[in-house]
Amino acid sequence: MKTRNKIALSALGVIVFLLMWEALARSGVVPARLLPSPSAVPAAFLTEFRSGTWQQMVLASLSHYLVGLGLGTLLGVSFGTAAALWGRWDAFQAWVVRMLRPIPAIAWIPFAIIWFGVSEGAASFLISLTVFWINYYASYAAVRAVDKDLIELGYAFGQGGLIPRLFKIVLPGALPGILSGVRAGLGQGWMTVVAAELFGISGLGMRMMEASGLLATNIVVLYMVTIALLYGVSDFLFMQIQSRVLSWQR
Repeated sequence: MKTRNKIALSALGVIVFLLMWEALARSGVVPARLLPSPSAVPAAFLTEFRSGTWQQMVLASLSHYLVGLGLGTLLGVSFGTAAALWGRWDAFQAWVVRMLRPIPAIAWIPFAIIWFGVSEGAASFLISLTVFWINYYASYAAVRAVDKDLIELGYAFGQGGLIPRLFKIVLPGALPGILSGVRAGLGQGWMTVVAAELFGISGLGMRMMEASGLLATNIVVLYMVTIALLYGVSDFLFMQIQSRVLSWQR
């Protein structure tokens, strides 16, 4: 299917979804205070925007999202790559990884508050945990999947040292898989933003909780849409960067 047709169908799907939502909200089957209509969201946006609240919440969430995303991605890729390259390190940390991996980021909230207080540092810590594991496993799998014949060929041409092997053979071969992990981390990071802010850290999640306490569901939906748009923009920008980085594969 052509790209233009895919875009048209996707846009049609969104329009149908919004129309069905609007019809359900206006039908009275569900009270408006429980399910606001999409047409109520623009008015909520104007109110929040004019007061400066929307901009403040977006910037607050972006600040600890970017810190957590950067830290989690860097450490996840580094540790995953190291474990895939060195068997002894892989064996040494394997059981530690198996113990820590099943623990969700929100389970660390008590320690995040104890260590960092109710601050952006706590939110960044929780986001980085989520992003770390995604990138760890993506990088580990991508590096392990690099063709072993290429590595042997590198040895044959004098590229067997750690640095030449890593930067000339392993990372270029594993880059598509590593970038797939980074992209997945972009979305999971936004999911963790809300959970990280529920205990009082300024941002989109905190504003959603405040609004839900007042049954201002139109504001809750506004910030849900905001998160979706922020993810959409970040994912689009990342895809543009990825296509340029991997242009050599075409």
